Amino acid sequence: MSQQTMSEERSKLTHAIEDYLKFIYKLQQTGEKVTTSAIAERLNVSAASVTSMVKRLAEMNLLAHAPYHGVELTQAGARIALEVIRHHRLLELYLTQALGFGWDAVDAEAERLEHVISEEFEAKINEALGNPTLDPHGASIPTKDGEMDQTRYVPLSSAASGQRVVIRQVSDRDPDMLRYMTSIGIGIGMTVEVVEKAPFKGPVTLQVGDGQHALGLELADHIYVTAMNDER
Repeated sequence: MSQQTMSEERSKLTHAIEDYLKFIYKLQQTGEKVTTSAIAERLNVSAASVTSMVKRLAEMNLLAHAPYHGVELTQAGARIALEVIRHHRLLELYLTQALGFGWDAVDAEAERLEHVISEEFEAKINEALGNPTLDPHGASIPTKDGEMDQTRYVPLSSAASGQRVVIRQVSDRDPDMLRYMTSIGIGIGMTVEVVEKAPFKGPVTLQVGDGQHALGLELADHIYVTAMNDER
């Protein structure tokens, strides 16, 4: 699809529609059934609003919905979702690398900008950044053709005591978590060691550089890693 065709197609969509498609796509990638209640919780809107939007998206042939069986994006819906995600993640990287934003601040900025940049502007950002494949949080950036690396990493909380792991991705949903990670020196691509895992959902003690830090299970669940000998 040409840049002009994509721009014309997206110009017919509201920001809300793009947000729904993006979040439904992300929920689908978890492998769980995408329900209206799950969408409502993630987007912080009422169930009635979700039901109305789902009906509208189905009428636009952007998703398929069967009562009690959840929703699933059509090919057209997934294509738009991936384009919005591409905009978002390229913007996040541009904001950190070119403008000096912290990784805890870029998600909110990119949310505002992802709907309004042109395909030409997106192409210029991509070129300026050297055709990147990962955003600042380690998430894959979809290609212009709508393809995305689907590699899944394991949460740090599942690593064994004494294991050395490489941090590949972190959740960007909580800026406070990201700021805390920054404060203890955690970053994408760095190697850390799990010193100890306390039982009964206790903290994970991590060796980060010369220091040790006890991470709560909630935080450890939002840091994704591979073993050091994993070449992915």
